[in-house]
Amino acid sequence: MKIRLKKTILFVLLTLSGIISADYPIPVSKEKQANLNVLLITIDTIRPDRLSCYSKKYLQTPHIETLASKGALFKRAFAHNPTTLPSHTNILLGTTPLYHGIHDNSNFIVAQDFLTLAEYLKSEAYSTGAFVGAFPLDSRFGLTQGFDVYDDSYPSKSSNAFAYTERIAEKVVHEALTWMKKQNSPWFSWIHVWDPHAPYMPPEPFKSKFKDEPYSGEVAYVDYELGKLFDYLEKNNLMENTLIILTGDHGESLGDHGELTHGYFAYNSTLWIPLIIVGPGVNSGRIDQYVSHIDIFPTVCDFLSIEKPPFLQGYSLLPLIKGQKIKKRAIYFESLEAYYNSGWASLKGFIEEKKKFIDSPIPEFYSLEDDFDEKINLVQRTNLEKYQKKLKKMEEEFSFPLKGHTVQKIDREAQEKLRSLGYLASPMPQLKKNFRPEYDLKTLLPFQKKLTRAIMFYDEGRIEQSIKLLNEITQERKDFAAAYTHLSHIYRNQGRIEKAIHVMDEGFSNNPDNYTIIATYGILLIEEGNVDKGIAVLQRGLALLDFNPELWNYLGVAYWKKGNYQKALEHYRKALSLDNNDSLIFNNLGTLYLSIFIRNKKLDAHSQSVEYFKKAIELDPDLASAYNGLGGAYKIIGKIDDAISSWEKSLKLNPNYDFPVYNLGMAYYEKGYKAQALKYFKKYLSLKADIISPEEKKKIEDLIQKCKL
Repeated sequence: MKIRLKKTILFVLLTLSGIISADYPIPVSKEKQANLNVLLITIDTIRPDRLSCYSKKYLQTPHIETLASKGALFKRAFAHNPTTLPSHTNILLGTTPLYHGIHDNSNFIVAQDFLTLAEYLKSEAYSTGAFVGAFPLDSRFGLTQGFDVYDDSYPSKSSNAFAYTERIAEKVVHEALTWMKKQNSPWFSWIHVWDPHAPYMPPEPFKSKFKDEPYSGEVAYVDYELGKLFDYLEKNNLMENTLIILTGDHGESLGDHGELTHGYFAYNSTLWIPLIIVGPGVNSGRIDQYVSHIDIFPTVCDFLSIEKPPFLQGYSLLPLIKGQKIKKRAIYFESLEAYYNSGWASLKGFIEEKKKFIDSPIPEFYSLEDDFDEKINLVQRTNLEKYQKKLKKMEEEFSFPLKGHTVQKIDREAQEKLRSLGYLASPMPQLKKNFRPEYDLKTLLPFQKKLTRAIMFYDEGRIEQSIKLLNEITQERKDFAAAYTHLSHIYRNQGRIEKAIHVMDEGFSNNPDNYTIIATYGILLIEEGNVDKGIAVLQRGLALLDFNPELWNYLGVAYWKKGNYQKALEHYRKALSLDNNDSLIFNNLGTLYLSIFIRNKKLDAHSQSVEYFKKAIELDPDLASAYNGLGGAYKIIGKIDDAISSWEKSLKLNPNYDFPVYNLGMAYYEKGYKAQALKYFKKYLSLKADIISPEEKKKIEDLIQKCKL
């Protein structure tokens, strides 16, 4: 099978490299535990102290508490990263980021050469389905491996410029249940709910009930929705033959240590996560030993009585669940988002024997038994050299064995895989290894806090306060990419295009090799008509990191605007090869083929246009631009009523979308329905009066007068 072949190839490479001996065993499955399903639930951004099975201080989460009462609750479980994609990669691969190379939510893709839990269970005849709640786990990032279904059907764009696209827990759970009900064989289902992530906007009645603690409201909402899942399992007698693992990917600081959210520091407020395991033979109990995300994969293997792959870096927790002991070891962690995206100091460390060492320019050391909240830094009483050596040894032992051992020239496909892992050439410019204290994250915290406050101001509608803070950051820290990109987004949303471009001009001038700035700047230039410069900027971005479908997509847009349809098509196809689940790419292909039809009147181009618009709508039913494009495709072949229907759907999704407003006005005018046309022409003028040229404005005013006759 494919998985066995992949594993065999990996072991051969390891053998040829001299990393392991030729007789290193390729695992062979023992007889697995019959008909035992596996359900993995990951709650994003969840603090254990917000679950009532861990603490009664903040709220009741009765459904999760009931689940916990049926099995083992681990009091001290830890993530290895405080961000979403790396944490889930740690869980599904059973290895640390030192091994798989996924260090933050951007810049990295999980290489196909690694074996995921889903792939391994699929090789054991399991049906596999994943249902994820937000963009950081999008299919483009590589965790789809081994899943029969990987459902990431959230909207194409977020309504909030500073938030990831997401879908609420109700929809995720519904899709997962729909899939489960169709399964006739043992299944592995991964359900990821995003809701506790900022911005905290729980639906009613949780919004009102927790108006002063919206984060807790999000957690209460998730508990309510997961209750539907647990009820289904109970009513259908699936609890008896399902191994359930509930955990979080990371926590949330909520102001602890000055951090408002997560992804910056690596204190316990963001590394401590819940872990609950329920299944046949699991007695109710609470376990004190320190454990981590990489222990989940081997634990599943032991429960199913299948061989554990030898690359796993965690330990099975089954002995602990049965009241036995497992070997104590150090738990590695890191927080590298600021390192990769701002060039600030790296943050790494480990937890061992209830002690925690944080390696940074200003190092820290804590006794977690006495000080789990990490308020007293004991670094002055600690032999740092001992812990620094231990960390270096861990980094060497946990790293991918072939790192640095391949010397022959490899093909482009392999280069892309290795580059995505950071093994061949970093997609970012060369980053520093040594940092002075002024680059320590604690020193730079005021700027991070100011950025977070600016985002919160924006969410609250306090736009000018947000702009003020972001301008202050860009003047004080020329290397803070997020401040430039956020400020530019705000100006653009306000229609202040020149200011938006000016901000990105400065950001690009000060940070010419920062990928985030390059991507944002190039896309902005293309969207605003400076196509040639935008192409040049995005090509610079591709030289740094060429597996981002968004860049290829926008280069397609640029060449479409230039009338070079062949090059546009080539770039769109490349974008699709990287992410064939992106509705915006299909929407743009629909527009391209409609343009080709207008140019040469080939009917096959028109049919392809309609097909692509419909595919975009299938992937994202809320994509207003796809309905608008579909309306244009119908209109051009005389299907006026179908066109009107599509434009009305587009306008219902986005009441201020100017294109369908104008199109509806013209369509009704041509049909002789002047009253309806008048309504849309007036609305179009109210939307565009300050933007359109005097000539266009007069044209609309003339149409309005004709409608009144």
